[in-house]
Amino acid sequence: MIMSKFVVFFALMVITLTSYAQSDSEHLNFKGVPIDGTLGEFVSKMESAGFKYLAEQDGIAILQGDFAGFKGCTIVVATLKSTNIVNTIGVMFSEQNDWASLENSYGHLKSMLTEKYGEPLECVEKFQGYDPQTDSQKLNKLKFDECTWYTTYSTPKGDIQLSIDNQSVMSCFVALRYFDRLIQKQLEHRQWKIYKIL
Repeated sequence: MIMSKFVVFFALMVITLTSYAQSDSEHLNFKGVPIDGTLGEFVSKMESAGFKYLAEQDGIAILQGDFAGFKGCTIVVATLKSTNIVNTIGVMFSEQNDWASLENSYGHLKSMLTEKYGEPLECVEKFQGYDPQTDSQKLNKLKFDECTWYTTYSTPKGDIQLSIDNQSVMSCFVALRYFDRLIQKQLEHRQWKIYKIL
């Protein structure tokens, strides 16, 4: 079943929603489309932008298409289940089975994002335990969750996070997540969890 492949995309995160600028009235955009509206409305706009609809389940839609010059990306559209309002978009780039390719894709996207959004709010790029020297050692660190590699950008409309992730020891990829701030403001001072959904 197509959804089962995507059940583990978003890394478990607990986000504390604190004070954001109250003057913001616009949503973060993805491919020129505001991250807003119902799942059906947003998916329809993504289809109009050239993405192919694949599946939908439990407030999550899966699409496929090209993004940022990369072919065959998987796009995940997630809603706040209580409201059916879209608030998070994830992009899973094609799986790669060597560290050099993952790091190259990550570096390319990081450069593009820095040019567009400015210096990142946070950047963590490290391995746990010993410092791996070879490509295969670095890839194994990622596969066995001994690698933390992400960069977060903060904008008035929301946050964007780029990361190198793994779904299992068999699947490693670069991911990009967009978190709309206007929706987050509705949940201010509460904690909420975004579970792995791919």
